[in-house]
Amino acid sequence: MIVRVFKWGTFVGFALLVSLSVYWTYLYFQIRDSAVRDEAQPADAIVVLGAAQYNGRPSPVLKARLDHANELYKQRYSQAIITTGSYGPDPNFSEAHVSTQYLVQHGVDVANIITEQGSGSTYDSIQAAAHLMQGKGWKTALVVSDGFHLFRVKRMFQDNGILAYTSPAPNSPIEVASSQRFWHSVREVILFSAYRWMDL
Repeated sequence: MIVRVFKWGTFVGFALLVSLSVYWTYLYFQIRDSAVRDEAQPADAIVVLGAAQYNGRPSPVLKARLDHANELYKQRYSQAIITTGSYGPDPNFSEAHVSTQYLVQHGVDVANIITEQGSGSTYDSIQAAAHLMQGKGWKTALVVSDGFHLFRVKRMFQDNGILAYTSPAPNSPIEVASSQRFWHSVREVILFSAYRWMDL
C-alpha cells in the first residue's frame, strides 16, 4: 500500500513538474514577444514606470525610459505624462520626482506631467496611476518601461480597468545585455506567476 502511494505521489509530482515547466516556458516566450512589440498609438496618458535614481539623477535604465516617453510625447501620442516611483532607499528624491524634473529639463511642459510618487511596487504604481486616470475619465494608457517588464504591466493595467498599449524603451541597458535580458525575463516569469496565482 505504501509503495503504491509513493509511486502515485511520484507520478503526480512529476506530472506537476512537467506542467509547470511547459507553462513557464510558454510564459517566457510570451514575455519576450511582448518585449519587442511596440504598440505605440494615441492614448489618454503616457505612463512611465519608475526605476532607480542616483542622488537626483535618473539611472541609465530610468533615463532610457524617460527619453522614450519624451519622444512619444513629442510625436503627440499623448499630451499627458504620468511619472511613477517612490523614494526607495533615498529619502531625498523619489523616482517619480526625478523623472518629472528630467522631462521638464528636456522640454515637456510641467503642466502636462502628473507625478505619482506614493507607490513602492510595480503593482502599487499601476494601481495609483489607474486611479488617477479614472478620476479624470481617462481609459487608455501608453506604457513605457523595459521590454521584459511590459507583459506583466499590461495585464496589471487591464485588471485595474485601463486599456494599456505598451512601448518598450529601445535603449534599455538591460535589454541590450543578453545575460541581463534573460535573467530579468526569467524573474518576470516568477513574478507574473505569483501575481496570477496569489494575487500579488
